[in-house]
Amino acid sequence: MSARILVVDDIEANRRLLQAKLEAQYHSVVLASSGPQAIEMAQAHDPEIILLDVMMPGMDGYEVCRRLKADPVTAHIPVVMVTALSDTEDRVRGLDAGAEDFLTKPVDDFLLNSRVNTLMRYNAVTSELRKREASGLKTGAMETAPDQVEGPARVFLIDDNPRTSARIATLLREDGHKVMTLLESGDMGNLAKERTDVLLVSLLSKSFDPLKLCAHFKTNDATRAVSILLICDPLERAKAVKGLEIGASDMIMAPVDTQELLARVRTQTRRTRYVEILRERVDRGLELSVIDQLTGLYNRRYMSNQLQQYMHRAVMGSKPLSVMMLDIDHFKRINDTHGHQAGDEVLQELADRLRHNIRPMDVPCRPGGEEFLVILPETPGELAFAAAERVRKSIAADTFNVLSETRQIAVTVSAGVASLLGPQDTMAELIARADAALYQAKSGGRNRVETIAA
Repeated sequence: MSARILVVDDIEANRRLLQAKLEAQYHSVVLASSGPQAIEMAQAHDPEIILLDVMMPGMDGYEVCRRLKADPVTAHIPVVMVTALSDTEDRVRGLDAGAEDFLTKPVDDFLLNSRVNTLMRYNAVTSELRKREASGLKTGAMETAPDQVEGPARVFLIDDNPRTSARIATLLREDGHKVMTLLESGDMGNLAKERTDVLLVSLLSKSFDPLKLCAHFKTNDATRAVSILLICDPLERAKAVKGLEIGASDMIMAPVDTQELLARVRTQTRRTRYVEILRERVDRGLELSVIDQLTGLYNRRYMSNQLQQYMHRAVMGSKPLSVMMLDIDHFKRINDTHGHQAGDEVLQELADRLRHNIRPMDVPCRPGGEEFLVILPETPGELAFAAAERVRKSIAADTFNVLSETRQIAVTVSAGVASLLGPQDTMAELIARADAALYQAKSGGRNRVETIAA
């Protein structure tokens, strides 16, 4: 997998060196020689990763990173700070500015490739989710909402050394994070239910195989999206590389530095929550695209798609299929007399009664206006008629409470029922027969159910 990477450094030799290393791994490289140019290039080229030098004249890397993360156009791009500074304070400052990681000059090939590969995997997930989110926003199916990615992390610490486990847990708790350790809990419990942000796994553990554990987390649907932060032995690079290949998000070398640990946990927490937010938005968008917002029933688009599929299954399985079409009697009079707010409340209450008087397998829809349709799988005509009669009676039996008018309104419905005739029957014909039966019910005095014989 190749990535488009922006390399930012005011010294040309440094830029060219990184360019050569990256192009040797078949990445596409864009170069910038200053902070302002880096911001401009990031906006113009939308790189997948930015390698950003810290010490630059004018605008240093910290300021560039802050500006990139403050701009909605570039905020999603992972930034790796590249610095000759070796003090932990300087590295942590970069992570606090919003950078995903850092590399120390001279840049080690192993660390460079491992960081790039890890960020590419992260990008593959987030870019796909952002595309789906953008599609939902274009169609109006989703609404934007602020990202709630900050706040104390939920960390599960897996380390079989009691002393180091207790020390790390104490450091994290003192910083306000909620920590559960393997030694305290005795097992990993239900990590999905506890909504863990970061799995902190020590590769120095001896009583179990930490790499096998990482593989388990990444193949389990419940923990696949959780960030894994590895605690590594500096002398066992091969083990660290394997952990990153398996799917770990980051690593920190032992002995663990307090400030670096806290900064990396915060970074990984933001990453986990960002992916979580994107997934929830996309799921919500998919739901909104098929749900009628007023009543919570399925909309016309979903109804058409599902009815076509149920008809195909009924024909292939030689099973019956029916539809029930309902229409509120004199609904215009309700709107004219009590107002559209009251009309909306009637539609909502009717949808609730409809849901409570059909089977779980039935599919209730609101194609539009005061019209409702229910798909009745594996249901012959006489049973569909009985179901429609049950729904009709439940609606007519009790008046509707209209809060906006602080009064009760008597509501009735007319219904038409039609059944699938065979493989030659089309969806349009099936719905037309149900509609004709509904018209017959209206013409016959309303508050009744009719069906049209084949």
